[in-house]
Amino acid sequence: MKINIFKIILISSFLALFSCVNKIKNIEPKPYKAGVVISFDDAYVDEWFDADKVLKKYDWKATFCVCRIDSIGKPQIKKLLDLQKEGHEMAGHGYHHYNAVKFVHKYGIDEYMKQEINPMIASMKKKGFNVSSFAYPYGERSEPLDKALSPKFKVIRGRDFCDNVPEKEGSYFRDSKFMYAFDIDNNHIHFSIPYLLELLDYTKKNNKILILCSHKPVKNLTKNYQIKIETLEFVCKYMKLNDMKFYRLSDLDSLETIK
Repeated sequence: MKINIFKIILISSFLALFSCVNKIKNIEPKPYKAGVVISFDDAYVDEWFDADKVLKKYDWKATFCVCRIDSIGKPQIKKLLDLQKEGHEMAGHGYHHYNAVKFVHKYGIDEYMKQEINPMIASMKKKGFNVSSFAYPYGERSEPLDKALSPKFKVIRGRDFCDNVPEKEGSYFRDSKFMYAFDIDNNHIHFSIPYLLELLDYTKKNNKILILCSHKPVKNLTKNYQIKIETLEFVCKYMKLNDMKFYRLSDLDSLETIK
C-alpha cells in the first residue's frame, strides 16, 4: 500500500513538473531563424534585374529601395514589377532623393513630406508597387523625421556608420521598426570580405538578423556606390551553406523577438 502511494505521489509530481515546463515553453517567444536582409538603394534597375538572374539559383529575396520613381523608364518599371512578382520587395527611397536631415533643417518636415514622401507613395502605388518600407537617402535620420514617417511605413531604415566590431554594430534587427543597414558596397571605407564574414558568423552564432545595403551590382568596379556580383554571391552562398533565411525589410515588421 505504501509503495502504491509512493508511486502515485511520484507520478503526480512528474505530471505537475511536466505541466509547468510546458507552460514555460508556451509563454516563451519562438526564436526566429538567423538570416540577412539584402537591400539596394537608388534606381539601378537594369543592374538589379541582371543580378537577380545570377542569384535566382540561391532562392534569394531582396528589398529594392527605389528613388525618383517618375524618372524611371517604362522598360525598367516592368522589370521592377517582375521582381516584385518573384517575391522581392519594393520600398521607398524618396521622390527626389533629398538628404532628409538637411532638407528638414532648411525647409521643415511638412515641406519634406509634401515634396519627398507623399508624391513618392502616390506614384509608386499608381504604378503597382506595394510599399510599406522606407530607406533614408544617404542613411541620415532624426527622431522628428522618424516620428513623422512612422504612420506611413511599417519599417524605416537608415544606415549604420560602423563600429568595426560585429557585436557593437547597429545593423541587426532589434525588435523595432527603426533599423540600420551595414553598407557592403565594395569601395565603402568600412567594407572588406573578412569583416563581412565576421558579421555573418556573428549573425549565425547569435541567431540575429543582419541588415545589409548596397547600390549598383556590377561585374567589375568602376566608381563609387558599386558592389561586385561576386560579393553578393559570397553572401548568398554563406547563407545557403549555413541554413540562414533571406528576409525582406517588410518581413521584420511581424517578427517576434527573443528577449
